[in-house]
Amino acid sequence: MKVKQTAGRDALGEFAPKFAQLNDDVLFGEVWSGDALSLKTRSMLTVTTLVSKGLIDSSFQYHLQTAKANGVTKAEMAELLTHVAFYAGWPNAWAAFRMAKEVYNDDGKFGGLFGLGEPNTAYARYFIGNSYLKPLTNPKETVFMANVTFEPKCRNNWHIHRAEQGGGQILLCTDGCGWYQEWGKPAQALRPGDVVYIPVGVKHWHGAAADSWFTHIAVECPGVNMSNEWLEPVSDEQYNCLNK
Repeated sequence: MKVKQTAGRDALGEFAPKFAQLNDDVLFGEVWSGDALSLKTRSMLTVTTLVSKGLIDSSFQYHLQTAKANGVTKAEMAELLTHVAFYAGWPNAWAAFRMAKEVYNDDGKFGGLFGLGEPNTAYARYFIGNSYLKPLTNPKETVFMANVTFEPKCRNNWHIHRAEQGGGQILLCTDGCGWYQEWGKPAQALRPGDVVYIPVGVKHWHGAAADSWFTHIAVECPGVNMSNEWLEPVSDEQYNCLNK
């Protein structure tokens, strides 16, 4: 999964542009995006290294949050820090645990800001894996918006949004890691803060990464005589090649 990072340019773009470029494009754009290790494994290695060096600061908090988004569970993080304590020192581990408790204080509560919602049973036949739906607005009163959460590996079938006028959909990504793909184009990795506009008539799918829960808000763009055309599932072969 390609990692997109702008923190270097945001913080140091004018003061140290070369460092910012190396941080964003090389460290994250190339090293973190390598195929040999998963993002989850890279997060666990990074947390281990920072604890070993005693760097329990804002950057460590960022990497704890990234580890959680990349699928490292609370139990796994606790086991990792316990193991590291015997090699990196008890004081370092204590400091790391304090920050990890803050980051993981809602572990298991998937669904982002708006919560998990209910099992998406009405559309289950169009999904591989379990998804959850929490309507946020009443479509009879305003634009329809819903919080949609996918468990790891869950994705919807290829589908097309139809409308005589207007229509389409906007995805506002809020939690975890996921994928979006249009027919005939490379898949696009999704992270919190990403926005996807899906025009009418475009065949596509979206869902979670293999090792992460994923949540987006689906916004139904106003239109006339709107409908969804559900098509074939995204095969395991198609999906698994994205997560290598």
